[in-house]
Amino acid sequence: MATYLLDTTVIIDALNEKKDRRRMLRELVLQGNVLACCPINVAEVYAGMRPKEERTTTDLLRSLQYYPITFDVAELGGRIKREHSRKGTKLSVTDTLIAAVAMHYHLILITDNVKDFPMKELSLFARPN
Repeated sequence: MATYLLDTTVIIDALNEKKDRRRMLRELVLQGNVLACCPINVAEVYAGMRPKEERTTTDLLRSLQYYPITFDVAELGGRIKREHSRKGTKLSVTDTLIAAVAMHYHLILITDNVKDFPMKELSLFARPN
């Protein structure tokens, strides 16, 4: 059993029934895995949500295990951003915080945006084709 942190785009795909994402996530749960989110996901999803989607959105997000951004997680996110900036790689604070949540809590990140998460210490879910 593993715990998978969902990138925001994965959550949005599931809500919008795109890329067969709901089936994939359902299969992970049926295999005994846990799906998770963090404060960045919640804020990003609600920022783009239409009013008619609120109930479905809230139900999905509240069904996920929630991992907070503690001081240690925030510090790690900042260090990741600084380290990659020094190497010439520009990353967003939101992506480095999502990565920090996954790394700090030992979660596997499900994302299609692999280029946004170049951290070697980060476990990424390889989406089957």
